[in-house]
Amino acid sequence: RETAKESVFRDVLEILTSTSSTIEQACKGSCGLADLDTCLLLIAECFRCLRNACVECAKNQHVMRHLGLISTSVHLIKLLHGIQIKEELLLTALRCSLQFLGNIAAGNGDSQNSIWKCAFPDLFLTCLTYSDEKIVTYCCMVLFTCLNSERVREMLDPGNLAVTLHILRVYKEQLESEWSFLIFTEHLLKCPELVKALYAKLSNQERVTLLELMMVKVSDKNSVISEEMNVFVRHAEFLAVCFQENCGAVLKLTAAADAEDEEALVTIRLLDVLCEMTSNNGQLEHLQAFPGLLETAIDTLRLTHLAGKQAVNIFTATHAVAGQEEISHPAVGFKSHLIRLIGNLCYKNKENQDKVYDLDGISLILDSCSIDDNNPFVSQWAVYAIRNLTEQNELNQALIAHMEQKGLADSSALERMGLEIQQRDDKLILRSVRKKP
Repeated sequence: RETAKESVFRDVLEILTSTSSTIEQACKGSCGLADLDTCLLLIAECFRCLRNACVECAKNQHVMRHLGLISTSVHLIKLLHGIQIKEELLLTALRCSLQFLGNIAAGNGDSQNSIWKCAFPDLFLTCLTYSDEKIVTYCCMVLFTCLNSERVREMLDPGNLAVTLHILRVYKEQLESEWSFLIFTEHLLKCPELVKALYAKLSNQERVTLLELMMVKVSDKNSVISEEMNVFVRHAEFLAVCFQENCGAVLKLTAAADAEDEEALVTIRLLDVLCEMTSNNGQLEHLQAFPGLLETAIDTLRLTHLAGKQAVNIFTATHAVAGQEEISHPAVGFKSHLIRLIGNLCYKNKENQDKVYDLDGISLILDSCSIDDNNPFVSQWAVYAIRNLTEQNELNQALIAHMEQKGLADSSALERMGLEIQQRDDKLILRSVRKKP
């Protein structure tokens, strides 16, 4: 590679230009190209040569770019895409051409600039929607290699947003494609404006996919560096608004026929991501102060809890007999996660602790904490929430103690939580105890 002369690449460029011209003339004429197979084979071999020659070789990358091989290649890819055949030789030529663009761009900012100017957005739109999986994958590789923060902002343009939408669809349909995943987690999710604009264009199914990608990013505490914290605070605020607007959709799941309601599934995923975000100190503080989020969580818990008592549905507390199959339903754990979110929002936050008191949320949490196969770990999240609600809050401690004395709180439930009521002088004290073995 290091000893290759410029004349070699000039020869390859001449072959590609000549072949491109031949195909173009044939496409314009009424008759087809008789030796199309030979042309496609020649193109594939040229791109194999170029692809291999620029691997970790800045000198060859520079020479090829200087000769204009990038623009020639982009033009030829568009031309090949216009040929209405799906034979293997055509696919091979297209695959090799995209691999060449990926290799000439690798570690080379000048080549990335050239590709972006020539190929965005048309070439990416063309290849992202191609029927061949390998072509789509190689296209994602080129796009990932060329992206930076400035170019991500270019994708905000309404005319370019389609590129982002197609990348999400590629991820949804080709889960084994790592490139589409990396495009989102390493680039697109770092632009809150892009996420917000994209979310508005998506179907509910696609929103679930986007939220799952965000969940991966948020769950990886090491991946969110301090410089990105402001980005994720803005994501958190946007998702909190979405949850507040759509939380009522989850009640559709009370009907068995609506068990896969897509709007309700979005609400469930929104709650999952908010739970994870409020487990991170950087985002927790902002969400604790977010207007109406705590009230929405309590109201939604109250509505789902009531719905489960009024009729038998997914929100009804159940305790399966031994050997019964595990319940499989998208709303399994929803009430547990609501209690988790409430507990997170009250962590060392006196204002929110008092707000739950005012909204009668404590009795609601205590009433929701019985063993429930529809809500695994509900007791544990209830313990966590009650702990956060009562920490350095005598009003909430006294309320729970009073409820137990009046028989309004189930003492056995408190025992399961590791709590007990003690009387000291004229006061009732709520305290932690070790559970008996």
